[in-house]
Amino acid sequence: FPSPADDYVEQTLDLNEHLIQRKSSTYFVRVAGHSMTDAGIHDGDILVVDRAEEPTDRSIVVAALDGELTVKRYRAGEKHHYLVPESETHTPIPIREEQDLVVWGVVQHVIHEVS
Repeated sequence: FPSPADDYVEQTLDLNEHLIQRKSSTYFVRVAGHSMTDAGIHDGDILVVDRAEEPTDRSIVVAALDGELTVKRYRAGEKHHYLVPESETHTPIPIREEQDLVVWGVVQHVIHEVS
C-alpha cells in the first residue's frame, strides 16, 4: 500500500552523506555506561567517530587511558589535561605524564532511540 507521505518525498535520504565526512577514517561504536548522559550520550547509543579529526579542548573523544577504553570530554589546560565525564556521579580523570593516552577519535555524532 502506498504511504500518504510518498507525495512529499523528493529523494532518498542517505545518512552516510550527512554523518560521515571522511569515510576511510570513520567508524561506529556502541556506548556502554552512563558517564556522558548530560552530553546526550546514553547507554546503548551509537557514536560516529572520526579518527582523522584532531581532538581540541572540549572535544568528546573515544580514548584508551592505560589500555582502558572510555568516552569522555577532552579538556586541555595549560599545565594539565583531563578526561571529563558529563555526569554528576562521575569524577574527572586527570591525565598524568606517566600514563598512556591514545585518542581513538573524536565523536562527530550520536545516534540513539527515542523512548
